[in-house]
Amino acid sequence: MQSVIPVASAETADPGGLAGWAAGLVESLGGPGAGLAVALENLFPPLPSEVILPLTGFAAGQGVLSLASALFWTTLGSVVGATALYGLGMLLGRRRMYALWARLPLLKPADLERTEEWFAKHGTKAVFLGRMVPIFRSLISVPAGVERMPLTVFVGLTACGSLIWNSVLVLAGYWLGDRWELVGDYVGVFSKVVLVLVAVACAAFVAKRLFSGKPSGRSSRKSSGGASGSSGGSSGFSGESSRDPGRAPGGGAGRRPGRRSARHRGRS
Repeated sequence: MQSVIPVASAETADPGGLAGWAAGLVESLGGPGAGLAVALENLFPPLPSEVILPLTGFAAGQGVLSLASALFWTTLGSVVGATALYGLGMLLGRRRMYALWARLPLLKPADLERTEEWFAKHGTKAVFLGRMVPIFRSLISVPAGVERMPLTVFVGLTACGSLIWNSVLVLAGYWLGDRWELVGDYVGVFSKVVLVLVAVACAAFVAKRLFSGKPSGRSSRKSSGGASGSSGGSSGFSGESSRDPGRAPGGGAGRRPGRRSARHRGRS
């Protein structure tokens, strides 16, 4: 039986690869198949949404399913996959997160505390906007679960953000038709840019953490010289004061009021 969705119409398409697998799900199950593929994409980020979603839009253009069904099921699949990762974050919990964080090199508990403070202030925006950023689309669900964001809020933000992202890619595949692979090319460039930015940020953090705690040689010599000078001054002062307890601070001998009072009593 010939496939209704010609995924191999383009030279770059591989009918036995990911596109063929997603096309088989959509063709055999319709909208629920597209939703299942997107849910698995959330749980396994190597499955790219830039292939599954435009292909679903292309299938809608071929009459395999309606456009409304494509948008509904793909968004539902995004919410289901994200909610599973949210539950994983809840099971992990803050205590296990801190224990895991303490085992990681170059990281301090204060870093996690600042992250929690940031998420407490900007968590809603992070969940909503994160659904439209490659790589972070899946990862953002875990800290939301760790921080116990209300489930209704999380589901609502995830549904809205996913609907926007899915609509863009599904409609692009719907309008492009046989050229739906172009969507993956452009989104792939965006994903690579995000990866480069993340790599640069991580490298900058590691370099700062490695070299910020090491004092320079000049500053260490200054500090050691100042310490020795201060210790020498204090020792000289203590030695001078210990030579003669009766000597006055100005250098003159201290008077003994006991003898003077005795002589005065004798004269009188």
